[in-house]
Amino acid sequence: MKIQLSEHFTYKKLLRFVIPSIIMMIFTSVYGVVDGLFVSNFAGKEAFSAINIIMPFLMILGTIGFMLGAGGSAIVSKTLGEGDKQKAREYFSMFVYISVILGVIFSIAGIIFLRPISILLGASESMIDNCVLYGRIILISLTAFILQNIFQSFLVTAERPKIGLLITTAAGVTNMVLDFLFVGVFKWGITGAAVATSISQLVGGIVPLIYFASRNSSLLRLTKAKFNIKIFTKACTNGSSELMTNVSLSLVNMLYNFQLMRIDPENGVAAYGVIMYAGFIFVSIFIGYSIGMAPLAGYNYGAQNHNELKNIFRKSLVIISLSSVAMTLMAELAAYPLAKIFVGYDSALLELSIRSFRIYSISFLLCGMNIFGSAFFTALGNGAVSAAISFLRTLLFQVICVLFLPEILAEDGIWLSSAAAELLSLAVTSICLVKYKSRYKYA
Repeated sequence: MKIQLSEHFTYKKLLRFVIPSIIMMIFTSVYGVVDGLFVSNFAGKEAFSAINIIMPFLMILGTIGFMLGAGGSAIVSKTLGEGDKQKAREYFSMFVYISVILGVIFSIAGIIFLRPISILLGASESMIDNCVLYGRIILISLTAFILQNIFQSFLVTAERPKIGLLITTAAGVTNMVLDFLFVGVFKWGITGAAVATSISQLVGGIVPLIYFASRNSSLLRLTKAKFNIKIFTKACTNGSSELMTNVSLSLVNMLYNFQLMRIDPENGVAAYGVIMYAGFIFVSIFIGYSIGMAPLAGYNYGAQNHNELKNIFRKSLVIISLSSVAMTLMAELAAYPLAKIFVGYDSALLELSIRSFRIYSISFLLCGMNIFGSAFFTALGNGAVSAAISFLRTLLFQVICVLFLPEILAEDGIWLSSAAAELLSLAVTSICLVKYKSRYKYA
């Protein structure tokens, strides 16, 4: 039975509503893991390192989808809560059309400047050609990737999280099957991995576009829309935390790679690649919950239903806290099998990957509340607070820790940097949640 945004949410109903978003994000991370797994095992650690060097830049270009998805869905869900469905559809349509235009522009610019950017990112002479080859193929489907990101949020707002899950599953299965064929069977190496990813992104972006462009029974569909600079600016401001999160993560990944190339050029970048691929599986649970929860908070805030907003907030704190403990324990136990899947062919790299992942996993105990806090303020329309949490968590604190902890703890300092940054961020998130509880009446 379909769950509506206007309902009262018990723990069971809340979990039923957000689980499709959680599974969607887990599946997205899993098929990313499969991509790296095939490259590492069939193309070698040098090709694997090349992807890890160029990937942060590719993710930066795709962040427009996260920004307009989070910021735009907060506006659209609030407008739905106020009872104006037609205006909500017009706003939604405007965000989609803008995403397509920006996607085409970014794709062309990225393809042109990819080689000098690869050099800037620190790619060695032997990595540059692989970086450019992989990146240019991925950039062909950049517009679809941006749409995939924006629709992840809007399918939840449209009360169709299960459709979002089905589409993500279809994209993931496509990627995994094609990885097996192109990389494992046909031995196309890094080219095969890039083609597989591009085709899967086309599935993830174009299928929901067709759904919203056709007649459907959801709250949203594409319609004629005028460019509204005020609403667009508000969405960008409101979604700036998601933009900041993804841009900052990419920039910090670059910094990690620079530090590791300096400290351990042979295995460091590859070990960090294992952490990024495997770690995102655990973080995706918190991201998925936040994506699923946000329209509920935005709708009830728009409808001035403060009791239900309090109910969602309280239950979210309990769910996130319990999940954080469970994710940390699971990560510690899964360090060996996850590392072995990626780099079992190299004993020294395997040992480094296991140790580094176990240290890095401490951050899972802390990051869930920070991710939730940022998403919650985005849903309430307070992009400034949300962006501040994201900026401090994913950039400033990370940069400080990555630069200075290795000077004290050597290579272990790099792996501990994320946990240290999350601890500092948790203090900021807690202060913000206490400070603004009276204004928004969520506690």
